[in-house]
Parts: sequence; structure tokens; C-alpha cells
Amino acid sequence: MEEERAWRTFGVGRADDRGVVTVSLLGTGAGNAMGGLVWQELPALMAALAADHTNRVVVLRGAADCFSVGLDLRWYVPHYRRTVRPGDGLPAVRSQLLADALAMQAAITAVAESPLPVVTAIHGSCVGAGLDLVCACDIRLAAADAVFSLREVRLGVVADLGSLQRLPRIIGAGHTRELALTGRDVPAHEARAMGLVTRVLATPTELFEAAHETAREIAKHPAHTLAGVKRVLDASLDLPLAAGLRQVALWNAAFLPSPELPELLSDALRAPAPSEPACEPAMKPSPVTIE
Repeated sequence: MEEERAWRTFGVGRADDRGVVTVSLLGTGAGNAMGGLVWQELPALMAALAADHTNRVVVLRGAADCFSVGLDLRWYVPHYRRTVRPGDGLPAVRSQLLADALAMQAAITAVAESPLPVVTAIHGSCVGAGLDLVCACDIRLAAADAVFSLREVRLGVVADLGSLQRLPRIIGAGHTRELALTGRDVPAHEARAMGLVTRVLATPTELFEAAHETAREIAKHPAHTLAGVKRVLDASLDLPLAAGLRQVALWNAAFLPSPELPELLSDALRAPAPSEPACEPAMKPSPVTIE
């Protein structure tokens, strides 16, 4: 299988045959820091996983004690100094800086644009480029020890790998502005209240179990339907309501006639109706006396 290729900055494997593949970010430095090789391998990895049709859902996590401390500065600082050399022509320098940023953006966008749903399990530090990466995932779960931070402002840099574009769609403009302008650390319970993560689990062990359980639940559904849900949701974000409705109608008109649809509909018809709990009023109404 394609995922068995030897990746240097990611660990990839399966625990069972239900189509869930686990990707562990190893990075290029301590704390799963993300250096040059990460940005080269990430889009190639996502393409390889999507090309293997036995894969249905990706669980993305960090190795060891955290998700990621962000950009590997031991790689980036020398890289930046080589680019911005005294005496170099400014247009060429600026063009190279732009190309570097666009390449890293494209690596993270490869996660967002994958037809495979990506469930990310976040524990420990998730800062800077790590936050950019989890914002590109479909479902975010966290352990209670997770800490999130958009720290670029502390370095005198405008965050440029996707958080400023994706976070407002996840947590709203107000929360995003606060995180981007302060660079402060956000604990897991606050991230849950913001809507950055959908669940907080007590321990990393419980987190990883919950992430795989969620992934297995997703993997039960047809792959083309999962890809369609992702595509329509993404497209509809920038469309007026009427255009979004037309988008999903066009998608289903193109892809609904599928070989498995008759069987799925038949199974749904044969399935017993869900039991409904008795609905009793909280208080019995008092008798009304008419005088």
C-alpha cells in the first residue's frame, strides 16, 4: 500500500482493516517541530493516502508528548538568513519569501482539500504552524492538557499559513482577532467553549480512543459521499444560501446515481424505526375552574 512508504517526518499505520489510517506528526525537531522536510512530505503523503482506495478516514496526531510546537526555527532561521542576504536584490528576495510562504500554505491546504475526512487528536502544545495544520482538519478533538496559541505576533510576524483565514470560519472573527493580536495560550476547555474543538477528553489515551472511534463511525459511509460532504461544505462557505443549495443539488444530481444506493435505501427501509422516549410534560397542568 502507498502509506507503507518510508516517510521521514510522519509515522503512518493502521490498527485494523476498517479503513482508518493513523498519521503521527514526527516533525524535524523536538516537540514535533515542522521544518522544511515536513512541508515537502505533507502534500505527497496526503496524495498517497487518497490514492489508496482502502483508506477511508485519517486520524492525525502528534507523536510523543504533544501535537506540535510549530515551525522549526532551527530550520527556518538559517533558511531565512540565506534568503535575505545583504546586497541581494530586494525583488528576488521578496519573490523567494513569497514562494516559501505559498509552498507551506499549499502543504496545509492539501490536508483541507483531501477527499478523506481528517480527524485530529490534539494533546499538549499546539501552537503556530501546528494550529494552522489542525485548522485544516475536519474534526478536532483535544485532551485536557492541550494548549493552543497563535504566537506569530510575539515574533513580529503576521501568521501566514492559514489560521487567519480558517479560524474565523471555525470560531468567529472576534475570537480569532483576540488570539491573533494577543498571542496568548488557550487551554483546552476554553478552546471547546470557542468551538475550536468539539470534545475534550480527560487524558491523551482517552483522546486517541475517541478519535479512532469517531473515525471508524465515519468510515462506515460511502467514500464518495464523505468526499461530497467535504466539498459541498467548503464550497458553500463562500456562497449565498441560494447558491449553496444549488451547489449541493448539482452535486447530488451528478453523484447520487451510485451502484450502492439502491442497497443502502433498501437497508434503511428494513431497519426498525428508532424508539422514541415517552414525552411527559414536566408538570401536569392544573385543572381550570370556570366560575
